[in-house]
Amino acid sequence: MTIPQLLLVAVYGLCLAFIFCYSLMQLHLTYLYWSRKKLPTTPIPIPEEKDWPAVTVQLPLYNERYVVERLIDAMAALDYPRHLLQIQLLDDSTDETSELISQKMQQYVKAGVRLEHIRRPDRTGYKAGALQYGLERASGDFIAIFDADFVPAPDFLKRTLPAFSHERVGVVQTRWGHLNQEYSLLTRLQAFGLNAHFTVEQSGRNIGGHFINFNGTAGVWRKSCIVDAGGWQADTLTEDLDLSYRAQLGGWVFRYLEDVEAPAELPAAMGALKSQQFRWTKGAAETARKHLGQVLRARMPLSTRLHALFHLLNSGIFICVLLTALLSIPMLFLKHRSPGLELLFQLGALLLVSLLALIAFYWTALYQQYRSVWQTTKHFVPSFFLFLSMSMGLSLHNSLAVMEGYMGRKTPFIRTPKHNLVQRGGTWRQQAYAVRSINPVTLLEGLLALYFGYGIVIAFQLQDFGLLPFHVMLVLGFGSVFLYSLFHSWRA
Repeated sequence: MTIPQLLLVAVYGLCLAFIFCYSLMQLHLTYLYWSRKKLPTTPIPIPEEKDWPAVTVQLPLYNERYVVERLIDAMAALDYPRHLLQIQLLDDSTDETSELISQKMQQYVKAGVRLEHIRRPDRTGYKAGALQYGLERASGDFIAIFDADFVPAPDFLKRTLPAFSHERVGVVQTRWGHLNQEYSLLTRLQAFGLNAHFTVEQSGRNIGGHFINFNGTAGVWRKSCIVDAGGWQADTLTEDLDLSYRAQLGGWVFRYLEDVEAPAELPAAMGALKSQQFRWTKGAAETARKHLGQVLRARMPLSTRLHALFHLLNSGIFICVLLTALLSIPMLFLKHRSPGLELLFQLGALLLVSLLALIAFYWTALYQQYRSVWQTTKHFVPSFFLFLSMSMGLSLHNSLAVMEGYMGRKTPFIRTPKHNLVQRGGTWRQQAYAVRSINPVTLLEGLLALYFGYGIVIAFQLQDFGLLPFHVMLVLGFGSVFLYSLFHSWRA
Protein backbone atom coordinates (compact mmCIF):
# COMPACT_ATOMS: atom_id res chain seq x y z
CA MET A 1 0.00 0.00 0.00
CA THR A 2 1.03 3.57 -0.55
CA ILE A 3 1.64 5.97 2.34
CA PRO A 4 -1.71 7.79 1.80
CA GLN A 5 -3.48 4.42 1.85
CA LEU A 6 -1.67 3.40 5.04
CA LEU A 7 -2.64 6.71 6.62
CA LEU A 8 -6.27 6.20 5.61
CA VAL A 9 -6.32 2.71 7.14
CA ALA A 10 -4.62 3.98 10.32
CA VAL A 11 -7.12 6.80 10.85
CA TYR A 12 -10.03 4.47 10.12
CA GLY A 13 -8.70 1.88 12.57
CA LEU A 14 -8.07 4.42 15.34
CA CYS A 15 -11.58 5.79 15.01
CA LEU A 16 -13.04 2.28 15.16
CA ALA A 17 -10.91 1.55 18.22
CA PHE A 18 -12.16 4.66 20.04
CA ILE A 19 -15.80 3.86 19.21
CA PHE A 20 -15.22 0.29 20.42
CA CYS A 21 -13.64 1.39 23.72
CA TYR A 22 -16.37 3.98 24.27
CA SER A 23 -19.06 1.32 23.75
CA LEU A 24 -17.30 -0.98 26.23
CA MET A 25 -17.46 1.79 28.83
CA GLN A 26 -21.20 2.12 28.17
CA LEU A 27 -21.57 -1.64 28.47
CA HIS A 28 -19.78 -1.58 31.82
CA LEU A 29 -22.17 1.13 33.05
CA THR A 30 -25.05 -1.10 31.94
CA TYR A 31 -23.61 -3.94 34.01
CA LEU A 32 -23.24 -1.66 37.03
CA TYR A 33 -26.82 -0.47 36.61
CA TRP A 34 -28.21 -4.01 36.60
CA SER A 35 -26.04 -4.96 39.58
CA ARG A 36 -27.65 -2.20 41.65
CA LYS A 37 -31.14 -3.31 40.60
CA LYS A 38 -30.56 -6.68 42.26
CA LEU A 39 -29.90 -5.11 45.66
CA PRO A 40 -32.61 -3.98 48.09
CA THR A 41 -32.87 -0.21 48.50
CA THR A 42 -33.48 1.63 51.74
CA PRO A 43 -35.50 4.82 51.45
CA ILE A 44 -33.82 7.96 52.75
CA PRO A 45 -35.55 9.08 55.99
CA ILE A 46 -37.24 12.49 55.95
CA PRO A 47 -35.94 14.74 58.79
CA GLU A 48 -38.15 16.52 61.27
CA GLU A 49 -39.31 20.01 60.27
CA LYS A 50 -36.94 21.66 62.74
CA ASP A 51 -33.93 20.02 61.09
CA TRP A 52 -34.34 21.48 57.61
CA PRO A 53 -31.45 23.70 56.44
CA ALA A 54 -31.68 27.11 54.77
CA VAL A 55 -31.93 26.77 50.98
CA THR A 56 -31.41 29.23 48.14
CA VAL A 57 -33.11 28.41 44.84
CA GLN A 58 -31.35 29.97 41.85
CA LEU A 59 -33.22 30.53 38.59
CA PRO A 60 -30.88 31.81 35.83
CA LEU A 61 -33.04 33.62 33.25
CA TYR A 62 -32.40 35.19 29.88
CA ASN A 63 -35.38 36.15 27.69
CA GLU A 64 -37.87 33.55 28.92
CA ARG A 65 -41.21 35.26 28.28
CA TYR A 66 -43.06 32.02 27.54
CA VAL A 67 -42.10 30.03 30.62
CA VAL A 68 -41.06 32.44 33.39
CA GLU A 69 -44.53 32.73 34.95
CA ARG A 70 -44.93 28.95 35.05
CA LEU A 71 -41.49 28.71 36.64
CA ILE A 72 -42.34 31.21 39.40
CA ASP A 73 -45.58 29.34 40.11
CA ALA A 74 -43.63 26.09 40.50
CA MET A 75 -41.11 27.70 42.87
CA ALA A 76 -43.86 29.28 44.98
CA ALA A 77 -45.47 25.85 45.28
CA LEU A 78 -42.35 24.23 46.80
CA ASP A 79 -43.27 22.52 50.05
CA TYR A 80 -40.58 23.98 52.29
CA PRO A 81 -40.55 26.28 55.35
CA ARG A 82 -40.92 29.82 53.99
CA HIS A 83 -38.44 31.35 56.43
CA LEU A 84 -35.74 28.91 55.22
CA LEU A 85 -36.31 29.42 51.49
CA GLN A 86 -34.74 32.17 49.36
CA ILE A 87 -35.67 32.23 45.65
CA GLN A 88 -33.34 34.20 43.38
CA LEU A 89 -34.55 35.21 39.92
CA LEU A 90 -31.18 35.84 38.25
CA ASP A 91 -32.53 37.89 35.37
CA ASP A 92 -30.25 38.95 32.49
CA SER A 93 -33.18 39.46 30.09
CA THR A 94 -33.38 42.15 27.45
CA ASP A 95 -37.06 41.70 26.57
CA GLU A 96 -40.37 41.81 28.46
CA THR A 97 -39.37 38.86 30.68
CA SER A 98 -38.28 41.31 33.39
CA GLU A 99 -41.68 43.01 33.39
CA LEU A 100 -43.46 39.67 33.61
CA ILE A 101 -41.30 38.76 36.61
CA SER A 102 -42.14 42.02 38.39
CA GLN A 103 -45.86 41.51 37.83
CA LYS A 104 -45.78 37.88 38.96
CA MET A 105 -43.78 38.68 42.08
CA GLN A 106 -46.50 41.01 43.36
CA GLN A 107 -48.83 38.03 43.46
CA TYR A 108 -46.58 36.02 45.77
CA VAL A 109 -44.80 38.56 47.96
CA LYS A 110 -48.05 39.11 49.88
CA ALA A 111 -48.25 35.37 50.47
CA GLY A 112 -44.86 35.37 52.21
CA VAL A 113 -42.84 33.82 49.37
CA ARG A 114 -39.30 35.21 49.46
CA LEU A 115 -38.64 36.12 45.82
CA GLU A 116 -35.65 38.25 44.90
CA HIS A 117 -35.42 39.78 41.43
CA ILE A 118 -31.68 40.21 40.78
CA ARG A 119 -30.41 42.18 37.80
CA ARG A 120 -26.69 42.39 36.99
CA PRO A 121 -25.02 45.45 35.48
CA ASP A 122 -24.06 43.32 32.43
CA ARG A 123 -24.19 39.72 31.24
CA THR A 124 -20.52 38.93 31.88
CA GLY A 125 -19.94 35.18 32.11
CA TYR A 126 -23.44 34.33 30.87
CA LYS A 127 -25.08 31.59 32.97
CA ALA A 128 -21.94 30.91 35.03
CA GLY A 129 -21.60 34.62 35.76
CA ALA A 130 -25.25 34.86 36.84
CA LEU A 131 -24.92 31.87 39.18
CA GLN A 132 -21.75 33.23 40.74
CA TYR A 133 -23.33 36.67 41.16
CA GLY A 134 -26.28 35.07 42.93
CA LEU A 135 -24.05 32.81 45.02
CA GLU A 136 -22.38 35.85 46.57
CA ARG A 137 -25.85 37.02 47.70
CA ALA A 138 -27.21 33.60 48.71
CA SER A 139 -28.27 33.06 52.32
CA GLY A 140 -28.84 29.30 52.05
CA ASP A 141 -26.41 26.55 53.01
CA PHE A 142 -27.68 24.61 49.99
CA ILE A 143 -28.20 25.88 46.45
CA ALA A 144 -30.92 24.38 44.23
CA ILE A 145 -30.71 25.33 40.55
CA PHE A 146 -33.40 25.16 37.87
CA ASP A 147 -33.40 26.29 34.26
CA ALA A 148 -36.41 28.30 33.14
CA ASP A 149 -38.33 25.40 31.54
CA PHE A 150 -38.24 23.09 34.58
CA VAL A 151 -41.30 22.36 36.68
CA PRO A 152 -40.19 20.43 39.79
CA ALA A 153 -42.76 18.83 42.08
CA PRO A 154 -43.56 20.62 45.37
CA ASP A 155 -41.71 17.95 47.37
CA PHE A 156 -38.47 18.26 45.35
CA LEU A 157 -36.38 19.78 48.15
CA LYS A 158 -37.69 17.40 50.80
CA ARG A 159 -36.77 14.44 48.60
CA THR A 160 -33.26 15.62 47.72
CA LEU A 161 -31.87 17.32 50.83
CA PRO A 162 -31.89 14.13 52.98
CA ALA A 163 -29.36 12.67 50.53
CA PHE A 164 -26.76 15.10 51.95
CA SER A 165 -26.29 12.60 54.75
CA HIS A 166 -22.52 13.08 54.91
CA GLU A 167 -20.63 16.35 55.15
CA ARG A 168 -18.58 15.53 52.02
CA VAL A 169 -21.63 15.06 49.81
CA GLY A 170 -21.42 18.13 47.59
CA VAL A 171 -24.16 17.57 44.99
CA VAL A 172 -27.42 15.69 44.60
CA GLN A 173 -28.53 15.43 40.97
CA THR A 174 -32.00 14.24 39.88
CA ARG A 175 -33.42 12.79 36.69
CA TRP A 176 -34.86 14.97 33.96
CA GLY A 177 -38.41 14.29 32.81
CA HIS A 178 -39.96 15.63 29.61
CA LEU A 179 -43.02 17.85 29.38
CA ASN A 180 -43.30 17.51 25.61
CA GLN A 181 -41.84 14.09 24.80
CA GLU A 182 -44.79 13.24 22.53
CA TYR A 183 -44.76 16.59 20.72
CA SER A 184 -42.99 15.24 17.62
CA LEU A 185 -40.61 12.59 16.35
CA LEU A 186 -37.73 14.96 17.08
CA THR A 187 -38.66 15.30 20.76
CA ARG A 188 -39.27 11.56 21.10
CA LEU A 189 -35.78 10.79 19.83
CA GLN A 190 -34.23 13.34 22.17
CA ALA A 191 -36.10 11.79 25.10
CA PHE A 192 -34.87 8.35 24.03
CA GLY A 193 -31.24 9.48 24.25
CA LEU A 194 -31.57 11.59 27.40
CA ASN A 195 -33.42 8.83 29.26
CA ALA A 196 -30.44 6.53 28.73
CA HIS A 197 -28.12 9.16 30.19
CA PHE A 198 -30.37 9.77 33.19
CA THR A 199 -30.94 6.11 33.99
CA VAL A 200 -28.06 3.85 32.98
CA GLU A 201 -25.21 6.35 32.61
CA GLN A 202 -25.66 8.56 35.66
CA SER A 203 -26.78 5.67 37.87
CA GLY A 204 -24.03 3.35 36.65
CA ARG A 205 -21.28 5.89 37.35
CA ASN A 206 -22.72 6.65 40.77
CA ILE A 207 -23.06 2.97 41.68
CA GLY A 208 -19.46 2.31 40.64
CA GLY A 209 -18.15 5.25 42.66
CA HIS A 210 -17.05 7.04 39.48
CA PHE A 211 -17.30 10.74 38.61
CA ILE A 212 -20.72 11.97 37.51
CA ASN A 213 -21.74 15.45 36.46
CA PHE A 214 -24.21 18.00 37.70
CA ASN A 215 -26.44 18.50 34.65
CA GLY A 216 -26.76 22.26 34.99
CA THR A 217 -30.25 22.12 36.48
CA ALA A 218 -32.59 19.99 38.61
CA GLY A 219 -29.97 19.45 41.29
CA VAL A 220 -28.82 20.78 44.63
CA TRP A 221 -25.32 21.89 45.66
CA ARG A 222 -23.83 22.28 49.10
CA LYS A 223 -22.76 25.93 49.04
CA SER A 224 -19.43 25.19 50.70
CA CYS A 225 -18.67 22.67 47.91
CA ILE A 226 -19.06 25.35 45.23
CA VAL A 227 -16.86 27.77 47.17
CA ASP A 228 -14.22 25.13 47.93
CA ALA A 229 -14.05 24.10 44.24
CA GLY A 230 -13.42 27.68 43.12
CA GLY A 231 -16.95 28.85 42.29
CA TRP A 232 -18.64 29.11 38.92
CA GLN A 233 -16.23 29.83 36.07
CA ALA A 234 -17.14 30.97 32.56
CA ASP A 235 -14.12 29.69 30.59
CA THR A 236 -16.13 26.74 29.18
CA LEU A 237 -19.64 26.52 27.74
CA THR A 238 -20.47 23.71 30.18
CA GLU A 239 -19.89 25.42 33.51
CA ASP A 240 -21.78 22.55 35.17
CA LEU A 241 -19.39 19.83 33.95
CA ASP A 242 -16.37 22.01 34.72
CA LEU A 243 -17.40 22.66 38.34
CA SER A 244 -18.40 18.99 38.74
CA TYR A 245 -14.86 17.86 37.91
CA ARG A 246 -13.18 20.51 40.02
CA ALA A 247 -15.32 19.47 42.99
CA GLN A 248 -14.84 15.71 42.60
CA LEU A 249 -11.11 16.06 41.99
CA GLY A 250 -11.12 17.98 45.28
CA GLY A 251 -12.62 15.01 47.13
CA TRP A 252 -16.34 15.93 47.14
CA VAL A 253 -18.90 13.16 46.67
CA PHE A 254 -21.83 13.40 44.25
CA ARG A 255 -25.08 11.47 44.54
CA TYR A 256 -27.64 10.72 41.86
CA LEU A 257 -31.32 10.10 42.61
CA GLU A 258 -32.95 8.31 39.69
CA ASP A 259 -36.29 8.13 41.48
CA VAL A 260 -36.67 11.92 41.73
CA GLU A 261 -37.83 13.48 38.47
CA ALA A 262 -37.91 17.12 37.41
CA PRO A 263 -39.73 17.57 34.07
CA ALA A 264 -38.65 20.11 31.47
CA GLU A 265 -39.14 21.09 27.84
CA LEU A 266 -37.24 19.50 24.94
CA PRO A 267 -36.24 21.60 21.89
CA ALA A 268 -38.92 21.12 19.23
CA ALA A 269 -37.07 22.70 16.29
CA MET A 270 -33.86 21.58 14.61
CA GLY A 271 -32.26 25.01 15.00
CA ALA A 272 -32.81 24.95 18.77
CA LEU A 273 -31.57 21.37 19.01
CA LYS A 274 -28.42 22.19 17.05
CA SER A 275 -27.78 25.20 19.27
CA GLN A 276 -28.10 23.04 22.38
CA GLN A 277 -25.94 20.25 20.92
CA PHE A 278 -23.25 22.74 19.91
CA ARG A 279 -23.04 24.14 23.44
CA TRP A 280 -23.00 20.71 25.09
CA THR A 281 -20.43 19.11 22.79
CA LYS A 282 -18.11 22.11 22.53
CA GLY A 283 -18.33 22.71 26.29
CA ALA A 284 -17.46 19.08 26.99
CA ALA A 285 -14.41 19.40 24.73
CA GLU A 286 -13.37 22.62 26.50
CA THR A 287 -13.74 20.89 29.86
CA ALA A 288 -11.65 17.95 28.65
CA ARG A 289 -8.94 20.37 27.52
CA LYS A 290 -9.06 21.97 30.97
CA HIS A 291 -9.12 18.89 33.21
CA LEU A 292 -7.75 15.90 31.28
CA GLY A 293 -4.21 16.36 32.57
CA GLN A 294 -5.37 16.60 36.16
CA VAL A 295 -7.47 13.43 35.79
CA LEU A 296 -4.42 11.59 34.45
CA ARG A 297 -2.27 12.75 37.37
CA ALA A 298 -4.82 12.35 40.19
CA ARG A 299 -4.75 9.36 42.52
CA MET A 300 -7.85 7.27 41.84
CA PRO A 301 -8.75 3.66 40.96
CA LEU A 302 -7.99 2.65 37.37
CA SER A 303 -11.66 2.01 36.55
CA THR A 304 -12.61 5.48 37.82
CA ARG A 305 -9.82 7.06 35.78
CA LEU A 306 -10.94 5.23 32.62
CA HIS A 307 -14.56 6.26 33.09
CA ALA A 308 -13.50 9.85 33.77
CA LEU A 309 -11.37 9.91 30.61
CA PHE A 310 -14.17 8.63 28.40
CA HIS A 311 -16.66 10.87 30.20
CA LEU A 312 -14.57 13.93 29.36
CA LEU A 313 -13.82 12.73 25.84
CA ASN A 314 -17.29 11.45 25.00
CA SER A 315 -18.09 14.34 22.67
CA GLY A 316 -15.10 13.21 20.60
CA ILE A 317 -17.22 10.23 19.53
CA PHE A 318 -18.81 12.52 16.93
CA ILE A 319 -15.44 13.14 15.27
CA CYS A 320 -14.76 9.40 15.16
CA VAL A 321 -18.21 8.65 13.74
CA LEU A 322 -17.81 11.34 11.08
CA LEU A 323 -14.31 10.22 10.04
CA THR A 324 -15.33 6.55 10.00
CA ALA A 325 -18.30 7.42 7.81
CA LEU A 326 -16.32 9.60 5.41
CA LEU A 327 -13.56 6.99 5.04
CA SER A 328 -15.89 4.02 4.71
CA ILE A 329 -16.41 4.49 0.95
CA PRO A 330 -12.68 4.83 0.10
CA MET A 331 -12.12 1.80 2.33
CA LEU A 332 -14.58 -0.22 0.23
CA PHE A 333 -12.54 0.50 -2.91
CA LEU A 334 -9.25 -0.18 -1.12
CA LYS A 335 -10.58 -3.49 0.18
CA HIS A 336 -11.39 -4.72 -3.32
CA ARG A 337 -8.16 -3.47 -4.84
CA SER A 338 -5.97 -5.02 -2.12
CA PRO A 339 -7.36 -8.53 -1.47
CA GLY A 340 -4.29 -9.44 0.61
CA LEU A 341 -5.49 -7.07 3.35
CA GLU A 342 -8.69 -9.00 4.08
CA LEU A 343 -7.68 -9.66 7.70
CA LEU A 344 -7.03 -5.98 8.30
CA PHE A 345 -10.47 -5.02 7.02
CA GLN A 346 -12.09 -7.40 9.46
CA LEU A 347 -11.51 -4.58 11.95
CA GLY A 348 -14.91 -3.44 10.73
CA ALA A 349 -16.34 -6.13 12.99
CA LEU A 350 -15.60 -3.75 15.86
CA LEU A 351 -18.54 -1.71 14.65
CA LEU A 352 -20.84 -4.70 15.15
CA VAL A 353 -19.55 -5.33 18.68
CA SER A 354 -19.89 -1.62 19.46
CA LEU A 355 -23.45 -1.70 18.14
CA LEU A 356 -24.36 -4.66 20.37
CA ALA A 357 -22.96 -2.86 23.42
CA LEU A 358 -24.99 0.27 22.62
CA ILE A 359 -28.10 -1.85 22.07
CA ALA A 360 -27.71 -3.26 25.60
CA PHE A 361 -27.19 0.26 27.00
CA TYR A 362 -30.23 1.87 25.38
CA TRP A 363 -32.48 -1.19 25.70
CA THR A 364 -31.85 -1.23 29.44
CA ALA A 365 -32.91 2.41 29.72
CA LEU A 366 -36.12 1.85 27.77
CA TYR A 367 -36.91 -1.27 29.82
CA GLN A 368 -37.20 0.93 32.92
CA GLN A 369 -40.17 2.60 31.22
CA TYR A 370 -42.10 -0.47 30.03
CA ARG A 371 -40.93 -3.23 32.44
CA SER A 372 -41.77 -5.79 29.76
CA VAL A 373 -39.26 -7.46 27.45
CA TRP A 374 -41.75 -7.63 24.58
CA GLN A 375 -43.06 -4.06 24.95
CA THR A 376 -39.53 -2.72 25.37
CA THR A 377 -38.21 -4.52 22.29
CA LYS A 378 -41.22 -3.52 20.17
CA HIS A 379 -40.66 0.18 20.91
CA PHE A 380 -36.88 -0.10 20.99
CA VAL A 381 -36.20 -1.31 17.44
CA PRO A 382 -37.57 1.70 15.52
CA SER A 383 -36.54 4.21 18.20
CA PHE A 384 -32.94 2.99 18.37
CA PHE A 385 -32.59 2.84 14.58
CA LEU A 386 -33.90 6.40 14.14
CA PHE A 387 -31.96 7.75 17.14
CA LEU A 388 -28.69 6.29 15.88
CA SER A 389 -29.36 7.64 12.38
CA MET A 390 -30.14 11.13 13.71
CA SER A 391 -27.03 11.07 15.91
CA MET A 392 -24.94 10.21 12.84
CA GLY A 393 -26.65 13.02 10.95
CA LEU A 394 -25.61 15.51 13.63
CA SER A 395 -22.00 14.30 13.61
CA LEU A 396 -20.74 17.00 11.22
CA HIS A 397 -22.33 19.84 13.20
CA ASN A 398 -21.16 18.42 16.52
CA SER A 399 -17.67 17.55 15.26
CA LEU A 400 -17.09 21.18 14.31
CA ALA A 401 -18.16 22.20 17.82
CA VAL A 402 -15.83 19.63 19.41
CA MET A 403 -12.86 20.71 17.29
CA GLU A 404 -13.47 24.34 18.27
CA GLY A 405 -13.46 23.25 21.90
CA TYR A 406 -10.23 21.29 21.60
CA MET A 407 -8.54 24.19 19.80
CA GLY A 408 -9.63 26.71 22.43
CA ARG A 409 -11.72 28.90 20.13
CA LYS A 410 -14.15 30.87 22.31
CA THR A 411 -17.78 31.60 21.37
CA PRO A 412 -20.69 33.10 23.34
CA PHE A 413 -23.06 31.03 25.47
CA ILE A 414 -26.26 30.60 23.39
CA ARG A 415 -29.14 29.46 25.53
CA THR A 416 -31.74 27.01 24.23
CA PRO A 417 -35.07 28.79 23.52
CA LYS A 418 -38.15 27.59 25.42
CA HIS A 419 -41.70 27.95 24.13
CA ASN A 420 -43.93 26.44 26.85
CA LEU A 421 -44.68 23.30 24.85
CA VAL A 422 -46.47 20.49 26.69
CA GLN A 423 -46.89 17.16 24.88
CA ARG A 424 -48.70 17.93 21.58
CA GLY A 425 -50.02 21.33 22.64
CA GLY A 426 -48.69 24.72 21.58
CA THR A 427 -46.33 25.74 18.80
CA TRP A 428 -42.87 27.31 18.54
CA ARG A 429 -43.58 28.69 15.07
CA GLN A 430 -44.01 32.44 14.71
CA GLN A 431 -42.75 32.91 18.28
CA ALA A 432 -39.74 34.90 19.38
CA TYR A 433 -36.42 33.11 19.96
CA ALA A 434 -36.82 30.79 16.94
CA VAL A 435 -33.33 29.70 15.81
CA ARG A 436 -32.62 29.51 12.09
CA SER A 437 -30.24 26.75 11.10
CA ILE A 438 -29.56 27.29 7.38
CA ASN A 439 -25.83 27.89 6.93
CA PRO A 440 -22.91 26.31 5.05
CA VAL A 441 -22.93 23.36 7.48
CA THR A 442 -26.55 22.63 6.57
CA LEU A 443 -25.64 22.53 2.87
CA LEU A 444 -22.76 20.17 3.64
CA GLU A 445 -25.18 17.90 5.52
CA GLY A 446 -27.31 17.70 2.37
CA LEU A 447 -24.23 16.87 0.27
CA LEU A 448 -23.18 14.17 2.72
CA ALA A 449 -26.60 12.54 2.39
CA LEU A 450 -25.90 12.29 -1.36
CA TYR A 451 -22.34 11.06 -0.72
CA PHE A 452 -23.53 8.17 1.42
CA GLY A 453 -26.26 7.44 -1.10
CA TYR A 454 -23.36 6.88 -3.50
CA GLY A 455 -21.98 4.42 -0.92
CA ILE A 456 -25.21 2.41 -1.26
CA VAL A 457 -24.75 2.31 -5.04
CA ILE A 458 -21.13 1.19 -4.64
CA ALA A 459 -22.22 -1.67 -2.36
CA PHE A 460 -24.28 -3.16 -5.21
CA GLN A 461 -21.59 -2.51 -7.80
CA LEU A 462 -18.94 -4.27 -5.72
CA GLN A 463 -21.38 -6.84 -4.30
CA ASP A 464 -20.08 -5.98 -0.83
CA PHE A 465 -22.97 -5.34 1.56
CA GLY A 466 -21.12 -5.28 4.89
CA LEU A 467 -21.44 -1.49 5.26
CA LEU A 468 -24.81 -1.16 3.54
CA PRO A 469 -26.87 -0.79 6.77
CA PHE A 470 -24.34 1.81 8.00
CA HIS A 471 -24.70 3.83 4.78
CA VAL A 472 -28.50 3.58 4.85
CA MET A 473 -28.52 5.07 8.35
CA LEU A 474 -26.11 7.80 7.27
CA VAL A 475 -28.33 8.76 4.33
CA LEU A 476 -31.37 8.81 6.60
CA GLY A 477 -29.54 10.74 9.33
CA PHE A 478 -27.90 13.44 7.23
CA GLY A 479 -30.96 13.70 5.00
CA SER A 480 -33.26 14.15 8.02
CA VAL A 481 -31.05 16.77 9.66
CA PHE A 482 -30.78 18.64 6.36
CA LEU A 483 -34.54 18.60 5.68
CA TYR A 484 -35.49 19.40 9.28
CA SER A 485 -33.10 22.37 9.18
CA LEU A 486 -34.63 23.70 5.97
CA PHE A 487 -38.23 23.07 6.99
CA HIS A 488 -37.96 24.46 10.51
CA SER A 489 -36.06 27.53 9.38
CA TRP A 490 -38.72 28.19 6.74
CA ARG A 491 -41.55 27.68 9.25
CA ALA A 492 -39.84 30.03 11.71
